Amino acid sequence: MTDITANSEGNSNSSEALVEHQQPTPEFLQRKIYFLVDQLRSYHSELPENLQTRISYDLLTELANCVLNEGIFVIVKALMELQHETERHLIKMRMQVENEYEIEVAEWRSKIKDPEELHHILGLMKIKHTKKLLESDKKIIEILDQKVNDQQSTLQKAGVPGFYVTENPKEIKIQMFLLDFILRLSRLKYEPNK
Repeated sequence: MTDITANSEGNSNSSEALVEHQQPTPEFLQRKIYFLVDQLRSYHSELPENLQTRISYDLLTELANCVLNEGIFVIVKALMELQHETERHLIKMRMQVENEYEIEVAEWRSKIKDPEELHHILGLMKIKHTKKLLESDKKIIEILDQKVNDQQSTLQKAGVPGFYVTENPKEIKIQMFLLDFILRLSRLKYEPNK
């Protein structure tokens, strides 16, 4: 969009300015949609054939229309940042479980001098640690699954085609490719004169 600024003529010292936003013409929007659809078809052609059949050209056209509102790019980028932050937190959480085990092993090694007793205690600790790690991993998976559901719901509410809450891994994979398409489009600069 183009901003047009005009100074107030009544008072030359006035710092007030009238800012008017020029609306894009229907022709401009149509050319931009064609550009976006062409880009999406190019991305689509890079997918494995079994996935290409799951993403229709109608869906690509709907997606192109949806991203005319560049606010969708902001939403997707914010969701990505939130996901990355969540992943960093979960990695720290898992590392904490690992570190606690290593500290406990070091403490037992310094306390117990009998090799047989130490071997027995470390064996029991390994079982305990494995159980604790599995519980931690299960919790991490539950958190990540919930994060995926939250993202799907947010994108569905934002009107992004192809997004709805599902636990079907094939559908989630399609949604991941659609997200990739949106992110790739967000990095493009549409120049109508080219």
